[in-house]
Amino acid sequence: MLDLQRLRALHAVAVHGTVNAAAESLGYTPSAVSQQIAKLERETRTVLLERQGRGVRLTEDARRLAGTARELLGIVERAEAELESRRGEPAGRLTIAAFPSAARGLMPGVLADLVAGHPALDVRLSEVDPHLSVGMVAKGAVDMAVSHDWDVAPATLPPGLARQRIGEDRSDLMVPRGHRLAGRDVVRREELAGEPWVCQPPGRVCHDWLVRTMRSAGHEPRVVHTADENPTLVALVAAGLGVAVIPRLGRGPLPEEVVTVPMEPVPVRRLYAVWREEAARRPAVAETVRTLRARWGRIAGEP
Repeated sequence: MLDLQRLRALHAVAVHGTVNAAAESLGYTPSAVSQQIAKLERETRTVLLERQGRGVRLTEDARRLAGTARELLGIVERAEAELESRRGEPAGRLTIAAFPSAARGLMPGVLADLVAGHPALDVRLSEVDPHLSVGMVAKGAVDMAVSHDWDVAPATLPPGLARQRIGEDRSDLMVPRGHRLAGRDVVRREELAGEPWVCQPPGRVCHDWLVRTMRSAGHEPRVVHTADENPTLVALVAAGLGVAVIPRLGRGPLPEEVVTVPMEPVPVRRLYAVWREEAARRPAVAETVRTLRARWGRIAGEP
């Protein structure tokens, strides 16, 4: 009979791509993961990993076995959810991937609330870009994602996932002090034609929002600089190198060289908690969603 922990190690390598990343996700050492897979190779009398440069790759047999492992782990997850549901108390490990500004501005308070109220719950946070986190939930790499989409760029969920709205995060236009729009009470999107923009790189949710929004206003945004982190974007604006639309969550204090200007209509991104339907009965999932919504209400002043 195949050992479930060894199958879990193989599945983790298939999801994360490397032995080191798989070990980090499981809380093991890379050596322990390699040993688990070596034992699985002996049990199955099958080569599962092959050397590729400095790393390894899964053989075709390994990919097939990893697919079966995913199905088995889903069954185990449903069984664990059933038992936890019958006990009625949040317990066990819950892994969460949150996008950077949520990891900074929302999750510390959420984690503190969960730790204080539920000592049997072991919550682990990873900071992950939103264009990756939902896929990680679907693959079983994490239990939950705190993700977002924009009003003009709604996201769709892969099959087998469920989500709950956390709240809405408003954004502001940021311009250098002395900019022609710095003293305005409100700016419409049509007035931003020709402005140099700083934003996240192509493929990121915020970049897609900017392109769609400005095109809908009748012009193509002129992106001159890109950066992953909002603090970097703020620094570029402060240096007079462009304008940006940046959400309020996790933004922090702004330098004197940057002025915020309200936009009309107000850019809004919607925050969600996402999890696998198989885990929907876990009290840990329900309590984490409740805590996310309650903490967001305190941050945003929502009822």
